[in-house]
Amino acid sequence: MVEDAHWADEATLDLLVFLGRRMERTRALLIVTYRDDELAVDHPLRTVAGRLPPEAVRRIKLGPLSEAAVAELARRAGRPAAGLHALTGGNPLLVTEVLAAGHTGVPTTVSDLVLARLAALPADAQEVVRLVAVVPTRAELWLVEDAGRLAPSAVEAGVAAGLLVVEQEAVRFRHELLRQAVEGALSPLGRRQLNRRVLEVLAGASGGPVDVARLVHHARQAGDTGAVLRYAPEAARQAAAVSAHREAVEHYRVALAHADRLPAPVRAELLEGYSFQAYLSGLAQEALEARQAALRIREAEGSGADQLGESLRWLSRLSWWAGRREEAEAAAARSIAVLERGGPGHQLAMAYSNQAQLDMLAYRTEAALAWAARAIELARRLGDRETLTHALTNIGTARRMNGDLGGRADLEQAFQVAVEGDLEDHAARALLNQASLDLEWRDYRHARGDVDRALAFTVQHDLAGNAQYMLGMRARLRLDLGDWAGAEQDARAALAELEPRRQGPRAVDALVALGLLQARRGDPEAGGTLEEAAARALPTGELQWIGLVAAARAEHAWLHGALDRTATEAATGLALAVRAGHARFGGELACWLWRAGALAEVPAVAAEPCRLLLAGDWRAAASAWHALGCPYEQAQALALGDEEACLAALGLLDGLGARQAGQRLRRQLRRGGTMRVPRGPNRATATNPAGLTGRQVEVLGLLAEGLTDAEIAARLSLSAKTVGHHVSALLAKLGVGSRREAATAAGRLGVVPARDLSQR
Repeated sequence: MVEDAHWADEATLDLLVFLGRRMERTRALLIVTYRDDELAVDHPLRTVAGRLPPEAVRRIKLGPLSEAAVAELARRAGRPAAGLHALTGGNPLLVTEVLAAGHTGVPTTVSDLVLARLAALPADAQEVVRLVAVVPTRAELWLVEDAGRLAPSAVEAGVAAGLLVVEQEAVRFRHELLRQAVEGALSPLGRRQLNRRVLEVLAGASGGPVDVARLVHHARQAGDTGAVLRYAPEAARQAAAVSAHREAVEHYRVALAHADRLPAPVRAELLEGYSFQAYLSGLAQEALEARQAALRIREAEGSGADQLGESLRWLSRLSWWAGRREEAEAAAARSIAVLERGGPGHQLAMAYSNQAQLDMLAYRTEAALAWAARAIELARRLGDRETLTHALTNIGTARRMNGDLGGRADLEQAFQVAVEGDLEDHAARALLNQASLDLEWRDYRHARGDVDRALAFTVQHDLAGNAQYMLGMRARLRLDLGDWAGAEQDARAALAELEPRRQGPRAVDALVALGLLQARRGDPEAGGTLEEAAARALPTGELQWIGLVAAARAEHAWLHGALDRTATEAATGLALAVRAGHARFGGELACWLWRAGALAEVPAVAAEPCRLLLAGDWRAAASAWHALGCPYEQAQALALGDEEACLAALGLLDGLGARQAGQRLRRQLRRGGTMRVPRGPNRATATNPAGLTGRQVEVLGLLAEGLTDAEIAARLSLSAKTVGHHVSALLAKLGVGSRREAATAAGRLGVVPARDLSQR
């Protein structure tokens, strides 16, 4: 074996020719490795390769590492994988150097290597490489020629050095990390001058329009404030028009950094544009602050009623999203008062609908329906599609809150009206409300489809804030239906994406899902997770979040035997739930008070299955939870029954991995005199990809063969009832709703061989 043949001297190259011509007559193998990006056109190794007998040579070109491979290396190194493949192009050397460096930025080893190659180039080639380094992604050849005024040989020298690549009338660095190394070595003055030259050429390009975002980048790097203010607002508007909302936010930020040079009305427009794009991107606090600043300018300038009323209406919406209901209510009332002094128009119609939205979110459904009707009447008179879809969403949501299933049709109509008008934010809101109501009222018939539909739409349209909100919601759905692995994945993904801007209540759903998982598993981090959820939910005064957090914290306290704290936490939300007539939260929080021995009176607004449990009918409650597809809640109801029911509950809890809940039930059984309490999951169960016990793996294998419970019972010498409990636990653990789906999931996880079910 000859490694790194690109560094071989003449004697070694002669030896390779000598051996290569004779190798075919021997029982031997010669392996030669080299870096193909190190070979210039005239490198002597190319001559050697050409002199070898073609019939004796096999060439193996190694591609870069895949994204999955890079992610695995990052995982082993304990480093985030995000952006690593794009930075290195999957080059193994660059990947390992970046991971070994232990910090962000270009590793010293890579920088030294790149700069050594750069220093070995002729002066004109060095200039080309530096010029290309200030152009992200790729530089067109005409741009290099006009900005550099250099001979083609200079570009070719950069290619021969393994730094540049020429493709499709453009030149780029072989890897992004190499570009960053060269750009980082430029002096501030040198970088500014190069960007100024590029900006001048791009701005005067005669070959067609240039992406204005490129002009913003080079104007900013060149320190040209006038060009920044000329191009950045337009770049933001263009990005927003194609649903690139986070990109629009960045362009607005660039412009606003110099907005003090602009007239006050123009500055207000910039702030309003930034506020809307920040809102769509999940930056609730930034959106609110920008709108407040714009409103101050509007008021100081004496803007007209329409502009002032519109600003107040948006201030109301953004205040609510930031968890400030009182400020939202005040701004809404001011908006209506200001706009009603003028004539009827779009702004007034939207102000009416905004008030309907606030009432609906507070479960004041009759008031919401009345305000929404006023908004729709005005919208139809004006042909105002935006207000129509907004008000229809409020009506549909309020009707569903009242138990009127016709609200589903209203929400679907609202979505269709929004889509036809390219109103993506309103379309997303209709889908989000539909999905959130499914979860809030445990309508699992539609929940999976509605949640997935809303999540897909928000991702497709770069509505980052709503997408992460929906991930948290899907985490709750998966938790309810027993897919705990999926719930944890969604919750952590939502919180990771929200990390730098985990503002207001948007993170509550994900925090509650993760906190409940941790509590049920006995993870000591559960208390901290639920504490953060409470810190974000309680100040809002909103039942939709307070009810969730109160129930989760009550359960956490109960799992640890702290009954006084269980009662305190449950009481936090019960009064709100009863006042709002919220049957789910009323029932769940009453159940926790009942478990703590502190329920003075069963509320009239307790929904099944909680109402059944409070009436003392644990069998009916367990059956109702089973019908809904909620295995954990089914187990908790069974745990209130006789010994057989408790043992069945234990099987469900162990199957889910609910260690803390399982330990609590084991203690209960032992205190009750049960002689043979099954042990908890052993080490083999913990290492199983799906967390299944050995017996559950056996049952799953037979289930995948298409056997019935009775046939499985006969095969394993078990009762059919016991097999039924195992099957329920399997479906819960795998997060599926049918035996066929369980067999497919087991094959995918490698628990049992994947089977072809198409013939069954």
